[in-house]
Amino acid sequence: MSDDSREFHKPVRRPAELFDRLFAAEDPADVSRVAHTTAHALLSRVREDPSGEVVERLVAFTDDHGIDDIAELWSRSPARSLPGALWRLYLLQLMIHDDAPTAALLYERGRAELASADEVIAGAPAPAGPEELVALIDMILRGLFQGDFAVALDRAAAFCRVQSAGAAHLADDYEPTEPERASALTTRALRLATYAGDLTACAALWRRDSLT
Repeated sequence: MSDDSREFHKPVRRPAELFDRLFAAEDPADVSRVAHTTAHALLSRVREDPSGEVVERLVAFTDDHGIDDIAELWSRSPARSLPGALWRLYLLQLMIHDDAPTAALLYERGRAELASADEVIAGAPAPAGPEELVALIDMILRGLFQGDFAVALDRAAAFCRVQSAGAAHLADDYEPTEPERASALTTRALRLATYAGDLTACAALWRRDSLT
């Protein structure tokens, strides 16, 4: 990208429906190499010198640049890999920032319906409004760079499970009157549940020094 194009680059907002968006590439092997190299280099460098300024820039990256720059690096990586985990965390963050009221509605519904410790693990207050959820997802992302990486992944997975439960139960409510909305919520629930499983697996791999 030229200096001029960087100067005029505008932030790109992406809605939640862009989960798992794939970007074209001429050589998948090169894409995989770049994805893993950049993910490991970024994480190693920041965790060796986790200055507040650098971490805050990374947490706010999608606010300033959109998701496309990250997607070009990491979106095609296997779900259970370091770049795959980072990609999903940034997508979760963008989903919350993009529509915090809906995220809060799903979270509260999921918290009421899901009989598990996931809401405690995720760490949101009860009740959790839009501002609280934005703060929570930013805190989880910050934990990747400053805290226990596996714990941050576990918190993100728990968050996904609560959101997924909320989306699934809300879909049932809408099915008789708004089937299209119900279908969209069901799709979101399935994606969030998949993300939860992937992030939990990534946390286990990290603890075994096997997350590549």
